[in-house]
Amino acid sequence: MIRKFFFLLAFCCACQAQAQLHFSADVKNNHLWRGIEVADGLVLTADVNCTLLDGLVNFGLWGGTNTTGTYKEFNNHLSFRYRGLSLSFWDIYNFSPGATYNNRQFFNYRARETGRFLDAIVDYRFDAKFPLLLSWSTVIFGRDRNAQNTENKYSTFCYAEYPIYQKESWQVDMGIGGAFALNRSGDSSHFYGNKAGIVHVMLKVTHRINIGKWEMPLYACAMWNPQGDRAFLQIGAQVFSF
Repeated sequence: MIRKFFFLLAFCCACQAQAQLHFSADVKNNHLWRGIEVADGLVLTADVNCTLLDGLVNFGLWGGTNTTGTYKEFNNHLSFRYRGLSLSFWDIYNFSPGATYNNRQFFNYRARETGRFLDAIVDYRFDAKFPLLLSWSTVIFGRDRNAQNTENKYSTFCYAEYPIYQKESWQVDMGIGGAFALNRSGDSSHFYGNKAGIVHVMLKVTHRINIGKWEMPLYACAMWNPQGDRAFLQIGAQVFSF
């Protein structure tokens, strides 16, 4: 049902407005996400998406893999944006070979069996004078279940990010995120950790270089997970974007 909704809505929008196609690709030494190192090694990620209605609607496909084949991910995403406010839905399917959940049935949307999860995200970016980003994300469906596999935990990630330095081609961003489960059901664990708390602290430095007509952002990102007592360093580049 969720899959049909995504494709039906995208099709209807495409019929009503001229679409603008976008494509980007990154190369990095690992894949970091909300306090988690999802994959290590040389990671390649790509996103192809379509913007409609003067930027109000966007839908697309995002994928990632590493050169050793131990990480594979393929996602659908749909978002609605008006000025600084954004509502997004990410249908996330990680089919890495070493997964401990069902990752062999892409179209399985049965709640008790599926290996995917649907993440609903509300973002708000303030104006250029105060470019603070606030975000609320809740896993509303999929493999975010209690131990008995009877209910969703509705794991939630709250995040704030701010560019602390901007000058010419340089930018430094800091961010902090905490996680908890809306439905604890006697268990305080959630998708990102074992209890409610801070799971993500980030410091990212980006430098944009120009190669002919191409702009290539290079970045280094340090991420700490206080609850998990872990830290990671990511180095990468957006090799092209249009």
